[in-house]
Amino acid sequence: MSIAFQLARNSFGRLVFTGADGVAREGVLPVRAFPISAPDFGVSLVDGDGHELVWIEHLAELPEPTRSLVAEELAAREFVPEIRRLRSVSSFATPSTWDLETDRGDATLVLRGEEDIRRLANGMLMIADSHGIQFLIRDLAALDRNSRKLLDRFL
Repeated sequence: MSIAFQLARNSFGRLVFTGADGVAREGVLPVRAFPISAPDFGVSLVDGDGHELVWIEHLAELPEPTRSLVAEELAAREFVPEIRRLRSVSSFATPSTWDLETDRGDATLVLRGEEDIRRLANGMLMIADSHGIQFLIRDLAALDRNSRKLLDRFL
């Protein structure tokens, strides 16, 4: 695929977008349209005011090193640990403190209420802790028996 823009980092590490018009715009941010359900499809590059500069249908369409720059920026901006296992919960009433194993290491979250657990498509759950961090359970059925048993008390 031939793209009509260039992407680079400036000396401060910020992305610089140069479009077909030759105008360079600093502080460009990639934004996923569907970060959980389709993370590699639909990425928009927006300027500092939130105006879309270009729509990328699929990240794989981008040539290297542009794809790497977009992927690095997305990884730095997005922090959604994926829950692998629930070790324990402090209580089945909320607020409740959960001891977790995630793809980013051990963690603890405080669940304020059952309304902070959102069901997504295909058996996925998004859980917000009291600090606003979003935790993802990609496949509820793939959790071990004990984790599902603990989680069922909150669903």
